[in-house]
Amino acid sequence: MTSPFDFSLSRRRLLTAMGAGTALATTFPAFGLAAPTKKIVVIGGGMAGATVAKYLRLWSNKTVDVTIVEPSTTYVSNIMSNLVVTGQYLPSLLNYNWSKLATNYGVKIVKGSVTGVSANGSGWNVNVAGLATPLSCDRVVVAPGISFDTVLDNIAQPTAVLHAWQAGPQTTQLRDLLFALPPTGTFIMSIPPAPYRCPPGPYERACVIADYLKRNKPGARIVVLDANPDVMAEPANFKNAFSTLYGNNLTYLAGRKIKFITAGTANYSGTVTVDIVGTGFTENHAGDLLNIIPAQRAGLIAQSMGLCDDTGFAPVNGVSFESTIKPGIHVIGDAAKTSLPKAGHVGNQGAKICADAILRLFANQQPYATPTANSACYSPLSNTLASWLTAVYQYERQPDSSWKYVARDQISTQTGPTEAHGASTGNFTKMSTWYKTLMTETFA
Repeated sequence: MTSPFDFSLSRRRLLTAMGAGTALATTFPAFGLAAPTKKIVVIGGGMAGATVAKYLRLWSNKTVDVTIVEPSTTYVSNIMSNLVVTGQYLPSLLNYNWSKLATNYGVKIVKGSVTGVSANGSGWNVNVAGLATPLSCDRVVVAPGISFDTVLDNIAQPTAVLHAWQAGPQTTQLRDLLFALPPTGTFIMSIPPAPYRCPPGPYERACVIADYLKRNKPGARIVVLDANPDVMAEPANFKNAFSTLYGNNLTYLAGRKIKFITAGTANYSGTVTVDIVGTGFTENHAGDLLNIIPAQRAGLIAQSMGLCDDTGFAPVNGVSFESTIKPGIHVIGDAAKTSLPKAGHVGNQGAKICADAILRLFANQQPYATPTANSACYSPLSNTLASWLTAVYQYERQPDSSWKYVARDQISTQTGPTEAHGASTGNFTKMSTWYKTLMTETFA
């Protein structure tokens, strides 16, 4: 049987059938666990939380009791949400729920918000608003996604921003305001310092909005203010799109970090004041529609549980995703402090590594020593063109005894992810297949 942790994956397989992580789904050994039944509570039912719940049940032959605690009734996918902003996708195409995890795998779903987690002997009690009795369990998996830092106005007071970085009501609100942008209007978008969750991809969003304006409002333009020193993902394809597809209506400015916002007369209009990183100077950019994406950190419950360090994310053991601050609690997905991208597909992969590690620990074994996570992501560059990025992230110990997941090209094994040689209509078609496969694999 092929090891789920080797590099023998073709690029074609990774980007299609393997795009949803089916290598890991089909080749992990199942763990049959003896009584008494072990219990896991998963806080958060997003890409990582849903996946870890599913595979804890699947790989244990349904001998581990798994409960997801989730305040929402619907998961709204951040993946593909940029195409809802431009009106190409219907919002309903982003909606998923946990009914099939319950029906097919016996995952229990509790609707509510976690108010606290406390030790209970060798296990834990998870308090949920509205429940008279806490949920008791042997281990807790925390998968809360991200939270957003405050953005200040010109008098240093918190100000509301339209980021649409958490897919849902703000996604359609940004769509409606984009449609209403004046024919010669200016759309200003900011990109926060890394690390940030992607998707929704910031450079992807810049491209599809520039494409929308080019087709529907050719006199309008988009200004992209990036706090990072350069394009952080797929630089060749995005820079080529910026210059060749959208040179007349897209301005990209790197090293521009949001300082404050001065509100305009219309909703989410105004002037953005940015620090030009490393220079001591500032700039002002006036816009008819401001799409300000704040800096990010772990979801609030991870912070309130004391799982995060001064980076705002939760340090974990890389082979098990167990918290290094509070053993017995695992943190997965975007909230975890790792070198892995904060992306839905990677959250799916990390969740499988975590599920496998927990089951090994329950079986009095050690977690697998050198896990691997696959990453595949398609990015629309227009309403018909898309590119892709892929990597295999190998867990490696470093000379200073630290660890990291190192991206390696799956063909050459050279360090770094691989991006498509160019955007194409064929990639755009495959993007839809990749999305549906990944979401089905996670929630069904």
